[in-house]
Amino acid sequence: MTYEELLLELVTKDSRYVVMTSENRAAMRNITSRIKDNFIDTGITEQTQVGMAAGLALRGRIPIVHALATFITMRSFEFIRTDVGIPNLPVKIVGGVPGFLSDGNGPTHQAIEDISIMRGIPNVNIFSPADEDELLKGLPEVLASPSPFYIRYNNTKPVAGHSEFKIGRAEILGEGTDIALIVHGFLFAQAYKAKEILEAAGKSVRLINMRTVKPADEEALIKAADECRLLVTIEDHFITGGLYTILAETLLKKRKTADVLPFALENKWFKPGLLNDVLEYEGFTAPQIAAKCLKKFDNI
Repeated sequence: MTYEELLLELVTKDSRYVVMTSENRAAMRNITSRIKDNFIDTGITEQTQVGMAAGLALRGRIPIVHALATFITMRSFEFIRTDVGIPNLPVKIVGGVPGFLSDGNGPTHQAIEDISIMRGIPNVNIFSPADEDELLKGLPEVLASPSPFYIRYNNTKPVAGHSEFKIGRAEILGEGTDIALIVHGFLFAQAYKAKEILEAAGKSVRLINMRTVKPADEEALIKAADECRLLVTIEDHFITGGLYTILAETLLKKRKTADVLPFALENKWFKPGLLNDVLEYEGFTAPQIAAKCLKKFDNI
C-alpha cells in the first residue's frame, strides 16, 4: 500500500476525513478525482488552508493538510498556534520534503527548523517516520488522535522492517551498551547502516528510532543514558530545538549527564545538491557517522 492508497481507504471508510493541499498534490495526485467530495486545494495559501482546516475540525471533520514543510510550518505558524494548537483540534499537518529530502533546494525551501517550531506549540505533536513503511504503520494511530499532529512526510524505501507503532514509544533495535544512536526520520537508514559498521568494529550498539519526536520517549532516553557510554543524536535539523535539545532537556529534568555526540546542522543551512552528495558533503553518511563515533568513543 502507498500513502495515497491509504488516504483513499480512509476517506472511503470515514467521510470525516478531508484531504487538503495548497497546490502541492505530489502525495495524492492519483486519487484527487476519486475523493473530490473530500478534497480541497486552496492554491498557494498555506495560512488560509490551516484556517479552513480549523473551521472544518470545529464541525467534526478531520482535515489532513499538505504543503511543503518549510512553508506550512513557518508561513502558517500563527494560524497553527492560534487556530489549531490553542483549541487542540485534530488537524493533521503533513510537511513535504522536510530536512535533507529538500536536497536540491536552497535555504528558503529547507525545513530544518520545523521540529523546533512545531514542538514549541502546546498540544501539537510530531511524527517523523523513518521511511514509507513506518509512515503507513503509524498514520492510522496518528490520524485517529484527538490532538493536532505535524507529520514529516517520508516515502523513502525502508532498509529494515519496523515493529508495531505506538505514539510516544521509540523503536529500539538492540540493547548495546557502548554506543546509543538516537535518530528520527529519513536519517534512520544511515543510522541503521552505521550501527552495522560499528558492530563490525566490535562495538555494542543500540539504535533508538524516536518516531514521535513529541511526545518523546523519555524513558528510552534515560535508559540509554544509564546504560550506554556514548549517546549520539542524528537529525537533519538545526542543533537548536530538535533531538539534541530534547535529549538535553530530558537529562536535565532527571538531573543526569552523559557523553553526547550530536550530528546536526550548526548555525548554517546545508549546501544544495543531489541527496547522496548532500549527505556526503555535510557528513551524514553511515561511514562518516561511524568514524566520528569511534573517534569520540576512544576519547571518553
